[in-house]
Amino acid sequence: MAWGSFKRPEPFSRKFGSDRGLEICRFYIDEFLRQYSSDIRGRVLEIGDARYTKEFGGSRVSQSDVLHVAPGYPGSTVIADLTKGDGLESDSFDCIILTQTLSFIFDVPAAVRTVHRILKPNGVVLVTLPGISQISRYDMDRWGDFWRFTTASGKRLFETFGDENVTVRARGNVTTAVGYLAGLASEDVPAEALKRDDADYQLLITVRAIKQGADARSSQ
Repeated sequence: MAWGSFKRPEPFSRKFGSDRGLEICRFYIDEFLRQYSSDIRGRVLEIGDARYTKEFGGSRVSQSDVLHVAPGYPGSTVIADLTKGDGLESDSFDCIILTQTLSFIFDVPAAVRTVHRILKPNGVVLVTLPGISQISRYDMDRWGDFWRFTTASGKRLFETFGDENVTVRARGNVTTAVGYLAGLASEDVPAEALKRDDADYQLLITVRAIKQGADARSSQ
C-alpha cells in the first residue's frame, strides 16, 4: 500500500484521520462497544454527547444522560467534575460510557472512584484509553491533555472494582500505530492489519468493569 513518503514534515491529517475517513482509534472503539452493547441499557451516562448511547444502546436505554464539566454545551444534562463528584448521586447509573476521556483529567484515580460510586450495583463502565497517540490540540488548549495509558495502568486504575470484574485489552500493532500517528484513517490501512493486535504496540486500551452487586458485597 502506498502511504507516501514518511519523510514528509507534516502528517496526512492533524485531526486523527477524521477528515480522511473513520479514525483508526474509532474503529477499535466501535468494535469494543459493539461487543458489549448489551451492557448499554437502563440509565446510561456518556461524556460529551450521547452518540454511542444512541448507536449501541437503542431501545435498551430508558434514560440517557450526558455529562460535561462546563455549562453551555448543547445536549448536556449533567454538569459535574468527575474528580469531585459534586451533584452526582451514588448508585445512579446502569452503564457509563467513558471513551477517550480520562487522558484529559489530571486526577484520574479520583475520577475512577467517582465512576465506581455512581454506578448502580452490577452496573458496567465501558472505558477506552489512548495509548500510542498524538496530542489532542482541541482538548490541550481548553482543559489539558495529560496522559497516555497501557494495559498495566488500565488494570491498576480499575482495581477497586475487583480483578474478577475487570477486563482489559490492548488494540493495535505497529502498522496501525504508525498509520494513526501519521494521520491516516482506518480506510487507509489494510483490513488484516486492523484485526491484528500486538501487545508491544498498544494504540488503544479498552476496559470493561462491573461494580460488584449488593448481594456479593453483603456476603463477604
